[in-house]
Amino acid sequence: MGWDLGMQPSVPDHLDHRYRGEHPIRTLLHLFRPDRGKLLLAAAVFVVKHSPIWLLPLITATVLDVVVQHGSQNRLWQATGVLLFILVINYPLHQWYVRLLGGSIRRMGTTLRSALCRRMQQLSIGYHARVSSSVLQAKVVRDVESVEQMVQQSSDMGLGAVVTLTGGLVVIGLRTPEFLPVFLVVVPAAGFLVMRLRGRLRSHNEHFRREVEHLSSRVGEMTTLIPITRAHGLERTALGRVDGSLRQVFAAGLRLDTMNGRFNSAAWVMLNVLGVLCLTGSALVAYHGWLPVTAGDVVMLSSFFTVLTSSVTTLLGLAPVISKGLESVRSAGEVLQAPDLESNAGKADVEQVRGRIDFRHVGFAYGDEAPAVDAFTLSASPGETIALVGASGAGKSTVLNLLIGFIRPTTGRILLDGVDMATLDLRSYRRFLSVVPQESILFEGSIRDNVTYGLRDTDERTLQQALRDANALEFVERLPDGLDTVVGERGARLSGGQKQRLAIARALIRDPRVLVLDEATSALDNRSEALVQEALARLVHGRTVFVVAHRLSTIQGADRIVVMDGGRIVESGTHRELLSRGGVYAGLQPARHG
Repeated sequence: MGWDLGMQPSVPDHLDHRYRGEHPIRTLLHLFRPDRGKLLLAAAVFVVKHSPIWLLPLITATVLDVVVQHGSQNRLWQATGVLLFILVINYPLHQWYVRLLGGSIRRMGTTLRSALCRRMQQLSIGYHARVSSSVLQAKVVRDVESVEQMVQQSSDMGLGAVVTLTGGLVVIGLRTPEFLPVFLVVVPAAGFLVMRLRGRLRSHNEHFRREVEHLSSRVGEMTTLIPITRAHGLERTALGRVDGSLRQVFAAGLRLDTMNGRFNSAAWVMLNVLGVLCLTGSALVAYHGWLPVTAGDVVMLSSFFTVLTSSVTTLLGLAPVISKGLESVRSAGEVLQAPDLESNAGKADVEQVRGRIDFRHVGFAYGDEAPAVDAFTLSASPGETIALVGASGAGKSTVLNLLIGFIRPTTGRILLDGVDMATLDLRSYRRFLSVVPQESILFEGSIRDNVTYGLRDTDERTLQQALRDANALEFVERLPDGLDTVVGERGARLSGGQKQRLAIARALIRDPRVLVLDEATSALDNRSEALVQEALARLVHGRTVFVVAHRLSTIQGADRIVVMDGGRIVESGTHRELLSRGGVYAGLQPARHG
């Protein structure tokens, strides 16, 4: 089971419900909407700073005509002065452009990552059980990076190519309008080529992306299973599973590279053939005097064809980058438009909890499967401890998930202090709830940060008292940095018993009214279990407690033991009462003692 400590990250929600049915381009426009003024200014600055690229052929033609025709030197100095000026101002304008564009792209990436993280917090536990955490991590890190790279390259290279094409065609149209139709052939031909291949590029990009996500999931699975793999000598088997995914990524990547290579090569050959033909044609026109074309015009047309060919090739080369970036936007959209949400909007906040819980004919089924919980009716009084026991698959974990609100009943109702939980904002309810799972979940940080996670301004005395009541203060004080000791990833530097006592301290410091203990001592040795049991005895006092456990020592002191089978309650009573009946519970006891 995954556990929510009731704390939601404070991140922007600009993208909530923005992805449903939208094209990725519209999504990008929405992402950049707050910076549209800066982007327009960046584009204007770029046009000015990039002008030498398309002005140089015109100035070269002017200089050449002055030399060939022995024209006025003033024209030579004017052309040189203009060129030097626009070259000198390129540096400050480029710095301004980078600040404007770079800031906008970074803000877009931050907004998108924040929206993804927010959506992950809102999606149900069922969704997270189906989708690998490695896949979600790849979407937040790799996909957003791909979107940023697409925008950056499209802006730098794409805008440069468009400005060069526009400026060059305008100059040609004004100086040698007879050649403008010939140049305009390049653009439709390139556009046709892009349209023909874009569909295939998109499908190959999508296939490659899914193969990489599958590999990420396999690698995450492999690292998680390393202790089991080593213990059973299954290294070759584990590597074989990953190697299979690596081969699939290799094959998909090779197909994608081959397609991109064919695309770029065909475009380059086509454009350069047109360039050679245009150069030869303009030279023949000037040589025979068919049109009033000067030697400078021939050089200008030749230069422009090289420049414009390069610009169109650049645009064509951006097609796979753009295709990959848009596919990454769609990939992020798979999370942002996932419908499996925990809906709390417009529901009543929980201001206080006394701790009465009523399950009334509750049923729940996962998809089309048989009900995991069926006709479950149970009432827990404030301060009562109820233990749920039964064989694997009896429905115990489902009941806990229903109690926490990770899932909603498909039939029946759950009441909190007499109020239907379907009408309550479950995030506010969880402020009064704490969970101690089988494996304590710690993050890379200090003991102080882990115990007070999500709580602000916790004083030292309260923290130390929680650790003392959890039987954790003694071992914490022996650590090199005490409360500021870093526990390592997932608490790797602590023993199982130490992590579990920190989990109890985390629950104690929140002073919950409802407490869930899910196999809280099952993975501990006898000494650690004794310390944890003593801490649990302090934790459960005065609270409504639901316990799932396999060890007799954990459940025999419960006020009531509820025996489940096939999602239903088959017995309930105290430990002594159930043993005296000689029913299902009594039959489970030998296995529990073992």
